[in-house]
Amino acid sequence: MLGGRPVKPAPFDYAAPATRQEVLEALAVAPDGTRVLAGGQSLVLEMNQRAARPHRLVDINNVADFDRLEVDRAEQDGGWLRVGALVRHRAFEQPVESGPLGRLLARTAHFIAHPPVRSRGTLLGSLAYAHPTGEWPTLAVTLGAELVLASADGTRTLDAESFLIGPFTTALRPGELLEEARFPLLRPTTGTAFVELRRTAASFAHLSAATALSVEDGIVVDVRLGMAGIAPQPVRARDAEHRLVGRPPTDSVIAEAATVAAAGVTDPPPDPHSGSAYRRHAATVLAERALVKARQDISEEVERP
Repeated sequence: MLGGRPVKPAPFDYAAPATRQEVLEALAVAPDGTRVLAGGQSLVLEMNQRAARPHRLVDINNVADFDRLEVDRAEQDGGWLRVGALVRHRAFEQPVESGPLGRLLARTAHFIAHPPVRSRGTLLGSLAYAHPTGEWPTLAVTLGAELVLASADGTRTLDAESFLIGPFTTALRPGELLEEARFPLLRPTTGTAFVELRRTAASFAHLSAATALSVEDGIVVDVRLGMAGIAPQPVRARDAEHRLVGRPPTDSVIAEAATVAAAGVTDPPPDPHSGSAYRRHAATVLAERALVKARQDISEEVERP
């Protein structure tokens, strides 16, 4: 009941704290049955269908500090883009940082659902939802993002690969809040790309590939290639990365690396539309397409005044 009227979700208690400390205290009251409400684009739908039945919702939308989005250019590690728990998808539709990371985030944001969802949903909410082909989880794994988890007992930091442990499954413990994501800034000589295969414009992807390719003097000096849809959660294609580093990013070298990346199709998420053989072929195409686009992105940056 809400205001004396029946509602779709199962009954639940509701709290709307105004500070970070109050949020953590609220999460500690009954941690096993408590969920966090930020954008609510997945949670509310599941509650309406009664697939999710939390005993308590902690609404964090009143906490001003959680909408932090800032660049931290630390000298020792190259710097980070810090994203708070209430930063919406739409914040990234235009570059939020002047370098390659800003371009990559903007390219990725446009693949997320449609404008109304991007206006309410949050980047960290997407990470916590852990859809196996979600755009932000794929990008976080690709770039080696660090995630800050907070509770009344303190904070801990995990890399994205350690946080995303399976379809819709994370390392988040009862009573914890995914408070911040930190994306590493990319060197200026980096080209980026994000590509995906999906049935409709608003559907989740069947497969996707993200890459950050750094080239100096015609040789690949660093590369990150992430894939989603070839395993139960997004993965780094490290064998493919090793095939690229120290070599020129020619068409043949890229094709070779893409084939190696697609070899990682071992236990893809269930899909009535395609089998493993199709996914392996499509993964090869997408990995190659992403790497070619990233190489082109480097050329365009060099030509740009």
